[in-house]
Amino acid sequence: MSEALYFPSGDHELFGWLHWPAVMSPAKVGLVICKPFGYEGLCVHRSVRTFAQNAAKHGVPSLRFDYQGCGDSADIDPDEDQITAWVEDILAAVTELRRRTGVEKVCLLGIRLGALLATLAAARSTRIEGLLLVAPVIRGKRYLRELRTARLASQLDSDPHGTIHRDTDLEATTPGSFEFSGYMMSAATIDTLSKIDLTKLPAPPVSHALVLDRNDLPIARSWYEALLAAGVTTQYLELTGFVQMALVAPQLAVVPDAMAGAIGSWLKRLTKNLEQQTGPAISPASPSIPDNATPELKLPANGSCDDSRREHPISFGSEAALFGILTQPSPTEVRRRGVILINAGADQHMGASRMYVSLARRWSGSGYFVLRMDLAGLGDSDTRADRPDDEVFPPAALDDIRDAIAHLRERYDIREVTLMGLCSGAYHALRAAAAGLAIERVLMVNPQNYFWSEDMTLDDLQLAEVVRNPGVYRDRMQSAIAWRRLLSGRVNVWRIFKIYVYRQALSSEALLRNVARALRIRLRNDLGVELEDIVGRGVQVTFIFAEREPGIDLLKILGGSSVRKLGDFCRVLIIKGADHTFSRIGSRSAMERVLTDELNLLRPYSTRVSPKGQVAYPDG
Repeated sequence: MSEALYFPSGDHELFGWLHWPAVMSPAKVGLVICKPFGYEGLCVHRSVRTFAQNAAKHGVPSLRFDYQGCGDSADIDPDEDQITAWVEDILAAVTELRRRTGVEKVCLLGIRLGALLATLAAARSTRIEGLLLVAPVIRGKRYLRELRTARLASQLDSDPHGTIHRDTDLEATTPGSFEFSGYMMSAATIDTLSKIDLTKLPAPPVSHALVLDRNDLPIARSWYEALLAAGVTTQYLELTGFVQMALVAPQLAVVPDAMAGAIGSWLKRLTKNLEQQTGPAISPASPSIPDNATPELKLPANGSCDDSRREHPISFGSEAALFGILTQPSPTEVRRRGVILINAGADQHMGASRMYVSLARRWSGSGYFVLRMDLAGLGDSDTRADRPDDEVFPPAALDDIRDAIAHLRERYDIREVTLMGLCSGAYHALRAAAAGLAIERVLMVNPQNYFWSEDMTLDDLQLAEVVRNPGVYRDRMQSAIAWRRLLSGRVNVWRIFKIYVYRQALSSEALLRNVARALRIRLRNDLGVELEDIVGRGVQVTFIFAEREPGIDLLKILGGSSVRKLGDFCRVLIIKGADHTFSRIGSRSAMERVLTDELNLLRPYSTRVSPKGQVAYPDG
């Protein structure tokens, strides 16, 4: 059993999930999970959720939460020292877990930077019984170098032309701050972090510790030895699975069985050692919040926005238990307008770089109810029976979106609904519009697929590769490194051949589809005809692309003459200097402005369609 909640940390509120055991361990020990920073935090979500659930199975109530300025928690001042603030957040989480569950001792499970933060927090509390440190950051300077290297590598990888976007395109950043894969570190944070070396600090006053190091790049043995020397009962293991858990895209991330097993075994031994009574365990545990109380986050006043806006978790769904966060406008808002934000890939409902949180809070100030939802199997929604976790194109996604629309209309009297999504989220928004769901607008950002069948996988040759890669290969013909890879057999020549053949076939197919449309012949998977039908039903359509996105050419090929015919009623906008996930604050801010402008463009459409099948245009 799990419970979504908010709890205080200083003068701000944090969001978290409390996982209750069916039977509380007599040891009265709890677990607080401290996430890693930035993109790693997005990737490890499934593992963190699994760690918390497994701990509850051992009778240990577990709290996983978002630091200030992360996930669904309150925003943070951009000049704040995040290290100091997040250590305070961990201590607040410890206090909240003890208050709600009655546990006397708490263990901290930290991953990467979260492990460093957990260690700093443990040094300030007498309530911390043990530390579980997964691939811990030991030295701040080394960690910052790793972040900068990864940032440079991602820029080179995302831009086949080799253009490096310098920090001159950043907006609203203070001198000395830095952005890593879309996540900001303030100047104060970098200064604090660069001075931290755990091996040079006194060991925290804990009794037990477990250090799980990466087997591919072990760096924590010195910290393990320092804990042993300080008298802490410590176990050290080098295990596989970290890379697959934290350093791959969320849709590819895998819960590391070896680490999960080691954590479970350690907790089981610890609780057994801490048991102070031989009587029966405490049973059953139950949520501490009454059923009629709704946890909520009060959003601060901002510009023309008052401080009456609220944000709270919701559950809905007819087949699967779906989860989302609803951001509500002022209670005085009479225009019942709603926006549903759909997962991109296997990212959780806050989106890459937390962009969905930013959009939701911005749009609520303009009078919109904004639901950032998790499709079944993603984020914090349940997974349907017989379906895998973190499925990017789940076959029942339309049912989930239909349930979300119905929930907004019935529960909040929403009369105008917009669907918005990035990448696969854009695909799902388009499919919902094509299926005739009750919506007024679709905002699609960087879609790379317009059709998908259940027998397809992400490993299959994708149309996005077909339209993008020929140009990439031409550019690499001048690269000595590319030639060495080719001659050494590290390049899949057969896949390249298939891409070129398929690209020519696509061009021929585009011409055929244009002829078929002119003759009123409807072909299967005709995107152009689908767009005409969507607009004909009065739905406003907007595509927003980063420049050089393969989805642009794919839209031209598959949409063809219909996109030109629809003109301003199927808008295609391009943002320069952006990558696929808008990981730089300058391009992300531009995307938010464009999306906001498009959101406010809706005009009343006539529902009449002429006998010749012409699309309807706005009245007046």
